[in-house]
Amino acid sequence: MEAKCFYQSPIGVLCIREENGKITNLNLYQKEADNICEQRSDSILLDEACRQLDEYFQGKRRQFDLPLCGAGTAFQQRVWNELQKIPYGETRSYEDIAAAVGNPKAQRAVGQANNRNPIMIMVPCHRVIHKNGDISGYACGIEAKRYLLELEAGVSRAV
Repeated sequence: MEAKCFYQSPIGVLCIREENGKITNLNLYQKEADNICEQRSDSILLDEACRQLDEYFQGKRRQFDLPLCGAGTAFQQRVWNELQKIPYGETRSYEDIAAAVGNPKAQRAVGQANNRNPIMIMVPCHRVIHKNGDISGYACGIEAKRYLLELEAGVSRAV
């Protein structure tokens, strides 16, 4: 069974998709958002995902407890698994992730895997930055990435 719902977040309207009892996508909704912000499905899993996102954006949740299943290559899956090991409020460099997945020269490939992450926030690709501390490359834009990093660092501000 496939279902989806929309979630109004501080970084924009997010679309959450479920298939066969697992979250398969969590992405910024790119279309006009009028009248969809409160749309929820009859899915218990999607309702739970929205509840956990509420807690995350309120600063009350540091880790998601949901079944996730994003489609990707074997390399992308290794990168996404490694991203889930980055503690809340911390960052890693592309080089760190490349080394952790056993290919220290694959920083660009790690960046591409981050870019193709189908389950943003829950698979925290926003926690990956450049070795020199620069923030770049986020599907929702740099301001959204900065917002998420500052949220996790305990700094409150609006996008």
